[in-house]
Amino acid sequence: MTHPKTERTLVIVKPDGIQRALIGEIMKRYERLGLKLVGLKMMVPTESMIENHYLIDPNWKKNVGEKAIASYVKKGETPPNSDPIKVAEAVVENLKKYMTSGPVIAMVWEGAHAVELVRKITGGTEPRSAGVGTIRGDFVLDSYQMADGDARAIRNLIHASGTIPEAQKEIPLWFSHTELISYRVPHEATLYDADMRSLIG
Repeated sequence: MTHPKTERTLVIVKPDGIQRALIGEIMKRYERLGLKLVGLKMMVPTESMIENHYLIDPNWKKNVGEKAIASYVKKGETPPNSDPIKVAEAVVENLKKYMTSGPVIAMVWEGAHAVELVRKITGGTEPRSAGVGTIRGDFVLDSYQMADGDARAIRNLIHASGTIPEAQKEIPLWFSHTELISYRVPHEATLYDADMRSLIG
């Protein structure tokens, strides 16, 4: 059985995260938790890369469309369309413009429950409703209402894989096997070693 400490997740600092000089703050949040950075690169992605990335899950359009509509209804607002697929198609087009507007930083983080914990620290997709203490909740003021009113993607600093299977599909889109490095850092003994007596002498 594979140890949970080898779980990996993909994180992308989006163009607005770079333009707002939040790279270090974002990385610090994950690193302080105890996760380990095993892959890192900067690039300007192409539209085809972004489309492949977001549509890697065949249910993505349906899920995103339903989530966006539900967010409007919850706030007592009218969604731009009642069809989840049409809502999601507009989201994809806006994401392609947004994610190719400047450089992004792609990262792979490794550690126990990496996918779940990165999502928790990152916060909800819509910064307006993201929890205080999360990256999006602390550093962004955007909302679905503003984004849709301007016909653009929501600016929320980061993409983070939603599930382990999603991470396993997304990581190879952004990194080759040789670009990911396996190594050990001192704090792993404290986090994972079954017998901490090995820390003394």
